[in-house]
Amino acid sequence: MNLARTNLFQQKAYINGEFVDANSKKTFPVFNPYTGEEIAQVADCGAEETKLAIAKAGDAFKIWKTYTATKRGKILRRWYELQLEHQKDLAQLLTIEQGKPMAEAVGEIRYGASFVEWFAEEARRAYGDTIPGHQKDKRILVIKQAIGVVGAITPWNFPSAMITRKVAPALAAGCTVVVKPSELTPLSALALAVLAQEAGIPPGVFNVIPTNKAASVGEELTSNPMVRKISFTGSTAVGKLLLRQCADTVKKVSMELGGNAPFIVFDDADIDKAVAGAIASKYRNAGQTCVCSNRIFIQAGIYDEFIQKFTAAAKAQKIGNGLERGITIGPMIEEKAVASVELLVEDAIAKGASLLCGGQRHGGAGSLIYQPTILGNANPEMKVFHTEIFGPVAPVFKFKTEEEVLAMANDTPYGLAAYFYGRDYARLWRVAEALEYGMVGINSFTVSTTVAPFGGVKESGMGREGSKYGMDDYLELKYMLWSGVE
Repeated sequence: MNLARTNLFQQKAYINGEFVDANSKKTFPVFNPYTGEEIAQVADCGAEETKLAIAKAGDAFKIWKTYTATKRGKILRRWYELQLEHQKDLAQLLTIEQGKPMAEAVGEIRYGASFVEWFAEEARRAYGDTIPGHQKDKRILVIKQAIGVVGAITPWNFPSAMITRKVAPALAAGCTVVVKPSELTPLSALALAVLAQEAGIPPGVFNVIPTNKAASVGEELTSNPMVRKISFTGSTAVGKLLLRQCADTVKKVSMELGGNAPFIVFDDADIDKAVAGAIASKYRNAGQTCVCSNRIFIQAGIYDEFIQKFTAAAKAQKIGNGLERGITIGPMIEEKAVASVELLVEDAIAKGASLLCGGQRHGGAGSLIYQPTILGNANPEMKVFHTEIFGPVAPVFKFKTEEEVLAMANDTPYGLAAYFYGRDYARLWRVAEALEYGMVGINSFTVSTTVAPFGGVKESGMGREGSKYGMDDYLELKYMLWSGVE
């Protein structure tokens, strides 16, 4: 590891403005998914440390919420500037612990920082309302106030951006935060804590609890009455568990859960652009994103041409160590992730799919790199139709009519992101409105941006992150009735 700022590499928890060991002094290892080498021994915190962080966040909230929006915004702005100033170091840490290519890692750091910049500015725009009174001596005022201490539980696939996307609006609103990062990628979170401290974020306002005991830490966050809001990004199964745990204290929750994104190409589409979009959407981060294309639907008239070009483009991807220049696909996060993908591919082939490319590990047994894979002649009987693949495997389905593909695209409990390509504007409107998803990319392979609301419907979650709507989940409405105005 060759960092310009060596203190960005931290292995201790960050509680109340200090880097501290776990009470037990226990640690857990973090591995480089490409080399398999141990890169860190990180403090293994539990419920006790989490309870302490919550208490310190509660104390800090009493002060932080009294800061003017302008003052909070200036501190957040400095945090943003520091992230950009040290983006190469942050990206290197990210690639080493997560595996994604450096170009993607740098993109994530910039993307994550953009939320800090946006909400540094939005802090001053948490407007309220005046409402005409119902009686002549009455005046009605509505204000927005910070909800309190926030628990943020973040995933390993975007270990930097998923933190900033939650923490920035929370801090802008006047809340304080306790973050539990994934045990697979805690180093990015701790590096952000270093820069948060340097930016002037006061002790207790931002805390990071690394742990290899996710259940115990999660239970403390969801049961502690001082925590008034939980924001979670991860699997639908875990999200449902957290929702149940939050019920007893009736916490406000945001859930960004699983996806099963359709990628539809109609016969009037620009095929070359659609192929490029499918490659970028499917294989980014080795397919390990909640919004990547999961099922690719191609209209029958262009199916053969699309398959030919798509397969050639997939075979042209450069596989290897994400630290090397030009690499486009790195390792998957861990062995069970690769094993899961292997089972999905075996099931699809057994049920009639054609293996057009890939279908095995790159480098042989033990490697965590799975080759970019395309399965032709896919059908809804295969597990890949119903399962979030979370790997570099693209099942391609053939369809004839608009009605047919809409029925297949919506045949899922998930509803996060969807994509489609075409030129008929009447059809573009019809399809965009008919797709049961929270985000729809039309002739676009990406939907993520700071200025638009990110989130899904159905079992893909609730709440929105980013955009002018992104602070709403961290604010409570207070209605005040003034009487006696004669």
